[in-house]
Amino acid sequence: MRRSTADEKILSYNDVVLRRSDLDILSGPHFLNDRIIEFYFSYLTSSYPSEDILLVPPSIAFWITNCPDIESLKDFLEPLNFPGKKLVIFPVNDNSDVTKAEGGNHWSLLAFERNANVFVHHDSYGGMNKGNAKRLYKAVVGYMGTSNTASNLECSSTPQQVNGYDCGLYVAAIAKAICCWYKDGGPKDEEGFWFSAVNDQVAPSVVAEMRNKILGLIRSFMPTK
Repeated sequence: MRRSTADEKILSYNDVVLRRSDLDILSGPHFLNDRIIEFYFSYLTSSYPSEDILLVPPSIAFWITNCPDIESLKDFLEPLNFPGKKLVIFPVNDNSDVTKAEGGNHWSLLAFERNANVFVHHDSYGGMNKGNAKRLYKAVVGYMGTSNTASNLECSSTPQQVNGYDCGLYVAAIAKAICCWYKDGGPKDEEGFWFSAVNDQVAPSVVAEMRNKILGLIRSFMPTK
């Protein structure tokens, strides 16, 4: 009999393995897990191919934030070549327990832009993750090749979610908007950043469709039987 359980592997996409339970998450009003965000970041990497852009998987962003050993972190980050990237996007999670897999209750996004030498935090829930984003910023700023000089900015104009579970979808939508902005040559708004592009592209109605779009992407990549 064919196995059909929540843990059944349904797709291997680049380095991401998705399970049937991930489809269930996307099919209902549920909080996105690490795997779905990692899949979408990997999809964006393929959609906007550039040696200048790095979308960091959730597990790596989590370890950077919570790694207790500075020396081992240095060796861990070296292959990512942060100093050679012009745009780096990190997912931020409010879980600080390294023994708890896929913990936390909120996602936000931290983006580093080299030309401006700044980290920008986008939080769709009133700055709930501000402290966690600051921890990630402090942990990684010394590895960006900017001599610890990059500043940290909270984007107060970030579009806000209208429920308690769509934060991961906002991270996905904002990441896509920033990648698109960069691909288009980085046209700057009055603040000198991509904030207008994010506000134009990340409306609640757009985010509401993200579940079906990501679900459709996964199904389009699934092997036919």
